[in-house]
Amino acid sequence: MKKPLTLADVQQFENMEFLAKQLVEGFITGLHQSPYHGFSVEFSEHRLYNSGDSTRHIDWKVFARTDKLFVKRYEEETNLRTHILLDVSASMYYPTENNGKLTFSALCSGALATLLRRQRDAVGLVTFADAIQLQTPVRSTSSHLHTLLLLLQQQLERQPVASDTNVADVIHQIAQQIPKRSLVILFSDMLSHHDDSEAIFAALQHLKHQKHEVLIFHVMDRKTEEEFDFAERPYVFVDMETGQELKLQPSQVRDHYRSAVEKFKQDFALKCGQYKIDFVPVDISEPFDKVLYSYLVKRAKVR
Repeated sequence: MKKPLTLADVQQFENMEFLAKQLVEGFITGLHQSPYHGFSVEFSEHRLYNSGDSTRHIDWKVFARTDKLFVKRYEEETNLRTHILLDVSASMYYPTENNGKLTFSALCSGALATLLRRQRDAVGLVTFADAIQLQTPVRSTSSHLHTLLLLLQQQLERQPVASDTNVADVIHQIAQQIPKRSLVILFSDMLSHHDDSEAIFAALQHLKHQKHEVLIFHVMDRKTEEEFDFAERPYVFVDMETGQELKLQPSQVRDHYRSAVEKFKQDFALKCGQYKIDFVPVDISEPFDKVLYSYLVKRAKVR
């Protein structure tokens, strides 16, 4: 089986369209060769069987191949509107040697848009920091996909601008603008100075109240941002969003830092579970496949 593509494998971003297509093709090929064989073939026209569904719509041919129960979708069920929200605040440009979190998230966004187009679903892109910076229409045409991928390419070529993250306000704005039930996918490191968790969850509750489905990818560089794995020597740590500097040796704060990050993640995941929001921690050093598969699982649940 071909090794899944990771951020470390990607050296240049001359063609986002090519990279996104390669990610999707490699992912689908991998599904064919995995225990989930059949999912990659049927996902655009089927959804997973849920308890209570009528058995008369089960596709028994698919069951014979996959040993999983899928229900046939009809045209009115297959059209999904998806809004991809991409955090482009300064902290997303970390690690700075390859704009790591932003590059990872932009590639995933491009691959998801490509996958959505394959499924004949409509997709739109929103980029934001302290406010919405760019917002496209939600469409399913090939020309629209080309435009989205070009915009993602251009975003990667921009230099970071010192800016905070305001996830809550952006989500409230999106919730007010979306007229039909949709899937909202958020890529963010959730690092902010003026957003507290209660404000963010009030905004997410706004989306859920409007009957939208929500999928959050919490994007981090696990080695440094979660494990605080730095060599034991003096550092000057610089906040990319405020410019604030802090001089210290990693051992002075490592244990406290790890505990704080772990508590944040656990609390956030617990609250998401209470709101029936899918919360997926992702490490930029791992393959992109986790993001794409998490989307497929979510897509299969959307009815």
